[in-house]
Amino acid sequence: MTTDAGAQAERTGLAWRRTALASAACTVLLLHSAAQRHWGASLVPVLLAAATSALLAGVAVRRERALRAGRPVVMSSAVPAVASLAVTVTAASVVVFH
Repeated sequence: MTTDAGAQAERTGLAWRRTALASAACTVLLLHSAAQRHWGASLVPVLLAAATSALLAGVAVRRERALRAGRPVVMSSAVPAVASLAVTVTAASVVVFH
């Protein structure tokens, strides 16, 4: 049976995974839109979205592996800040290039 702290860390890991999945879905939609627009500058948001999805998936995998190994999950406060910045830059690029 997991402790409350373990369950909370697991829920947080699952939230990162869901966020990465949602980001990947948005990347696919942007890819479709860029193809409809005959690529060009609309490829910039696709590349940024793909990088953001990879970042989010990487954090999710790291957290999940640490939880399965029974190691404490320690995450720098910079990780959520970098993830938020990546999402913001991606969203801004969609506004500029689409």
